[in-house]
Amino acid sequence: QVQLVESGGGLVQTGGSLRLSCAASGRTFSLYAMGWFRQAPGKEREFVAACNWSCDVGYYADSAKGRFTISRDNAKNTVYLQMNSLKPDDTAVYYCAASPDKYELRYRQALVYDYWGQGTQVTVSS
Repeated sequence: QVQLVESGGGLVQTGGSLRLSCAASGRTFSLYAMGWFRQAPGKEREFVAACNWSCDVGYYADSAKGRFTISRDNAKNTVYLQMNSLKPDDTAVYYCAASPDKYELRYRQALVYDYWGQGTQVTVSS
């Protein structure tokens, strides 16, 4: 069992930055791939970024490439999402998720994630 708690959301102006954190419980955090998803009002949840246990390679949605960076600190049981050059279209509730899946090509799929946090709101004003 893994429990996830996101933090770091808030209100920011266009072009600003935020760093989201996701703290995980349990001693097996390093065994899980971690992902970030988001859901805007009236839209379906969508993939943002993910990485494997070491985060040596990050996987990003096209909308996040070049602006967002996923990282993790296994000693702190925490995964991060650094978001730069934010746009109003980035406004959403952001969720972190944990997956035991080892096939990195599936990291973009929400169905491979077994555990989800409660989400943190990110609002980008124009």
